[in-house]
Amino acid sequence: MARLSPLICFGLLLSIFLINAPLNAQKSARPEVFRIHRGVNISHWLSQSRARGADRQAYFTEADVAAVAEAGFDHIRIPIDEEQMWDEAGNKIPEAWQLLHAALGWMKKHRLKALVDLHIIRSHYFLDDDPPLFKDPAEQRKFADLWVQLSDELKKYPRKHVAYELLNESVAKNHDDWNKVYRQAYDAVRAREPKRVIFIGPNRWQNARYFPYLTIPENDPNIVLSFHFYSPHIITHYKASWTDIRDYSGPVHYPGVSIDPKDTLNLPLEIREKVRQYTRDDIGIDQLENMMKAALEKADQLHLQLYCGEFGCLSNVGADMRNRWYKDMITLFERHHISWSAWDLKSGGFGVFDPKDRSLVIPADILFGRGN
Repeated sequence: MARLSPLICFGLLLSIFLINAPLNAQKSARPEVFRIHRGVNISHWLSQSRARGADRQAYFTEADVAAVAEAGFDHIRIPIDEEQMWDEAGNKIPEAWQLLHAALGWMKKHRLKALVDLHIIRSHYFLDDDPPLFKDPAEQRKFADLWVQLSDELKKYPRKHVAYELLNESVAKNHDDWNKVYRQAYDAVRAREPKRVIFIGPNRWQNARYFPYLTIPENDPNIVLSFHFYSPHIITHYKASWTDIRDYSGPVHYPGVSIDPKDTLNLPLEIREKVRQYTRDDIGIDQLENMMKAALEKADQLHLQLYCGEFGCLSNVGADMRNRWYKDMITLFERHHISWSAWDLKSGGFGVFDPKDRSLVIPADILFGRGN
């Protein structure tokens, strides 16, 4: 074989370097984006809680963040409520903001990302029948202004670390009302932060079936489509005191028909009527997947990331049934490349961590898909 001269070798190496230099420079200049895979919610801290002062400070600490990171999660969704962050006159409540900033600092330290979710505002609660937000232009302007203030507080955090969710579980009676109202908040954020990642879900509790009615701003790759999933409700919310199915305490099943009709024969008519829908259909992984179909189609159509920001099952059904449901959900998320956040960290029977010792109560092999 002919031996190349040192000068020719140098020329070849220089050519290779020059050819690849623009590509390498482009790679190094490419900004890191907000990418997440699996997370948990920290509920009943800056949202849906009456705790204040030392009790609120003690509820969620850096030790919790460290446990989340060590377990294998990569982000935490942080629900916050208007009444926690602002008083009735619209003034910021310093202690609450200090807690939020402290949490974001802990997450950065432990290499976790954060999704800040405006969960409940005074003009909108996801269990309201007819929220003022969708009827009163002044409330709509106030909603957008809350996001002006949130953006001003949080824009110092790198886009790769912190993202925003405009509102939790819209319950507008008209889908177009939600499209119009969220757009005001979206525009307010975009005027300040053109590239911050924003999570947006469909109307009616972010149920996947309503994605066809959701309109999304065009040519914005920094949007993530978000849905919530708690089906079948009789399983995930078995004996939940705040639901209309709370009075049914008979046997339930997953997978399969959730309630055997024979188990309802001796119940009062009112209870039988409320649970009748759960006595008909066989529900398993295939049916759960079909319930997500509209979300999958919307994400594919728009070429956007899909996120399940809430899913979970109360421990009331027992560990075996709960684990079977979780395994099917995680299998579907992995199959369809859906990022997710479990509801929730440690509260009210939904927690995936034991609040006493911060150990996982859902087996890691199930929770992280390694057993699928």
